[in-house]
Amino acid sequence: MTIYILVSVLIIIACVFQIMIVLVQNSKGGGLASNFTSAGQSMGVRKTADFLEKSTWTLAAAILVLSIVATASIPRGTSERESVIRESIENAQDPSAIPTLPTPAPQENKPVQQ
Repeated sequence: MTIYILVSVLIIIACVFQIMIVLVQNSKGGGLASNFTSAGQSMGVRKTADFLEKSTWTLAAAILVLSIVATASIPRGTSERESVIRESIENAQDPSAIPTLPTPAPQENKPVQQ
């Protein structure tokens, strides 16, 4: 159970980072990269765009892997108790069985003929 919760929290954190990185990017090459116009900077326009693209793909892959791990670590129920669906199937009545009707209605009192 704790592994599942830990992986779920990591997925949420990765999703938040993914949203922030995608919002920073601009579809036409602007965004955060357009603020760094100096060619002498180590994180220039081209390097910032490359970093944002690589981090987008890395986070997408991390979310995929974490989702698979979360699916594998979902807590399962105990084997002692069967599923509710199986119990309802076993307890269901046969639909082709003819229902038993109540006893016939009593007949009216007829005078006895002698």
